[in-house]
Amino acid sequence: MKATDHGRLSPSLRHHAFADGQQLAAALATRVATTLQEAIKARGEARLAVSGGSTPKRFFEALSEQEIDWDRVIVTLIDERLVPPENERSNHGLANRHLLKNKAARARFIPLYAEADDAEAAARIAATRIDGLDGPLDVAVLGMGTDGHTASFFPGGSTLAEATDPDCPMSVIAMEAPGAGEPRLTLTLPRIVEAGLVVLHIEGTEKKAVLAEALQPGPDADIPVRSVLRDAAEPVEIYWAP
Repeated sequence: MKATDHGRLSPSLRHHAFADGQQLAAALATRVATTLQEAIKARGEARLAVSGGSTPKRFFEALSEQEIDWDRVIVTLIDERLVPPENERSNHGLANRHLLKNKAARARFIPLYAEADDAEAAARIAATRIDGLDGPLDVAVLGMGTDGHTASFFPGGSTLAEATDPDCPMSVIAMEAPGAGEPRLTLTLPRIVEAGLVVLHIEGTEKKAVLAEALQPGPDADIPVRSVLRDAAEPVEIYWAP
């Protein structure tokens, strides 16, 4: 099914609601850690992609303390702003401060950002890194904005159609959009939805309302998160708290 299809979305989502963000963070950290450890037992390593923003900070802190074989975990990002790690808006920097510490300091991190002449060149470098992974992601943890964007799939994005095409041959693509601020680098839809576990982590009543709208038929370009909700290989797990 094409990402631009306007038909009915899959009903096989799994919803998890919590009283507050702290309970959500603890439960999600346990779920992700269990999945990563299962992958390590099965293949000898695990692959995790996480998102930026303010919402995942508590989850990152909780996950960093989980007892798993972190030296066998590869961590990367769902998307990144085209800024260096020391920039306060960098997702790499956010992961350094809140996730890649404590027990998780032993994980191997693969950044998306690279110094390059432009965003397209940086995306090619990032794609080479992601393509070097030995198989699909085990876990992809996504966020969502109140405009319905996830990853860097922004409404009005310069490469939105290509990034959300299920047949996109690229693993990473550059994206610019009015609501994105800096140019972005983002994993493309096929790389995200092939993950063994896809989580949508959202908090607040406004985002809950956006999710409800996304679950109704309509153009992906209006609410880009629809493409992930429909095309994920496994049912997307929704983690929500007020």
